[in-house]
Amino acid sequence: MERLPGFRDFYPEPLPHNDVWSADARQYIFDKWRTIAKRYGFREYDGPPLEPLELFTTKSGEEIVGQLFDFVDKGKRHIALRPEMTPTLARMVAAHERNYKKPIKWFAIPQLFRYEKQQKGRLREHFQFNADLIGETDPAADAELIALLIDTLRAFGLTAEDFVIRLSSRNAWQEFFESGKRKAESGNNAEDAYAFFQIIDKLERTAPEESEKKLAALGFTLAGVNAFIESGKPTAELQSILDNLAARGLKDFVKIDYQVIRGLAYYTGVVFEAFDRKGEFRAIAGGGRYNNLVKLISGGKVDLPALGFGMGDVVLAELLKARGLLPKFDSQMDVFVLIEDETLRPISLKLVHDLRAAGFAVEYPITPAKSDKQFKRAQELKVAYTARLENDAYVRIRNFKTRDEIVTGLAGAANHLG
Repeated sequence: MERLPGFRDFYPEPLPHNDVWSADARQYIFDKWRTIAKRYGFREYDGPPLEPLELFTTKSGEEIVGQLFDFVDKGKRHIALRPEMTPTLARMVAAHERNYKKPIKWFAIPQLFRYEKQQKGRLREHFQFNADLIGETDPAADAELIALLIDTLRAFGLTAEDFVIRLSSRNAWQEFFESGKRKAESGNNAEDAYAFFQIIDKLERTAPEESEKKLAALGFTLAGVNAFIESGKPTAELQSILDNLAARGLKDFVKIDYQVIRGLAYYTGVVFEAFDRKGEFRAIAGGGRYNNLVKLISGGKVDLPALGFGMGDVVLAELLKARGLLPKFDSQMDVFVLIEDETLRPISLKLVHDLRAAGFAVEYPITPAKSDKQFKRAQELKVAYTARLENDAYVRIRNFKTRDEIVTGLAGAANHLG
C-alpha cells in the first residue's frame, strides 16, 4: 500500500530513498523552534487536530471549505482537520484568558492539513511553528515577534544574506486608499476598498495592463501605486518597529515592502513575510496583527488585540538543504556494551540499565552474536565508547576515537564516559 498524495513518510537517517523525509531533520527543526521560542519567554500550547467546521468558516468564510479535509462524524457533527492553528488559539484564549497575565506569549508546533493542489513548497500536510502575542497594542510587540522570527531563522545558520523580512502595514495601505478616494470623490468606500486590496494583493501575479484597468475603475493609477510601493516610506508605526529592531542589531534583516498585503479580511495592521533573498522558494514565514479574531471567535465576549506568525517545515527544510545547513544526522548512541561471554549477560544487562539511568544512550546485542559482528555494529552506530565486562566486578571501557582503554569497577563506569 502507498501513502496518500501530499502526505509524507518520515524515516530515520540514512534515508532509504529520496522520496521520503528525514525524521532526524524534522526533530532538529522542532528543537530549534522550541529553544528560541522559550528564550523569548513563549510558552508551548496545543489543541485538537479536529475542530468544528464552524471555527474555520467563522474566521475565513465558507470559501475555505473547499480547501479542508472535512466530514460529518458519527455524532453528526460537521468537523474538519485543522488547516491552521490561530482559530484554535483564539478559542482557547477566549475561554480562559482571565487565568493568564497579559501579554500572553504562546507558541505551538501543530501538524496542519489542507486539501489543495500539491506544488513546490506546499503539500497537503505540514508542521508549522506558530508564535503569537496576545493582549498588547504597542508596536514594540510587533518588533518582539519579528525579532523572534529573525532569531529563529538565524539559529539554523541563515544570515542576512540568506533571508529578509518584508515589512508592510494594512494601515499604510488604508491611508493611501483613503487619500486617493478623497481626490476621486466617488464610489462606495467599503466595496471599493475590498476591490482595491484584491488588486494590490495580486499585483505580482497579474499582467500590468489588467491591473491598470482595474485600478482606473476605482480612481487610481498603476503608476501611483508603484510609486507608493517603491518609495518604501515607513509610517510612524513601522518606523517604531524598525528602530526597535535596529537597537537589537537586526536592521539588516528587515525592509519596508508595501507589496506585502496578506489576508485581506483577517489582518488589521502590521504584516510581514520572510523570503530567501535568492527568490528560489515560497515565503518561509508570514504573519501580522489580527486584532479582531478573538472577538470574532468569542462572539464579542472577549476583545483582545493579537499578532502572530507561522513558519512551515516544508519550505524551511528545502531552504536549509539547498544552503547546506542541515547537519549530518549520525547515530546518537554513546556506548555499545559488548557481551562476548554469555555467562556475564545478566550483569551486562545491569550495566546497560545503569548507564541509561545515568543519561547515556546505550546499545547492546539483544541476542548472542559473534564478537566481530558486535564490534561492527558498534562501528556502524559510531559510538563514543565500548564497554565489556572483564568479570562480574570490572568493566573495560574503550574510547572509540583515541583507542585508549581503562578498567574500572562496575559502580564507577559512568564516571569514565565523556
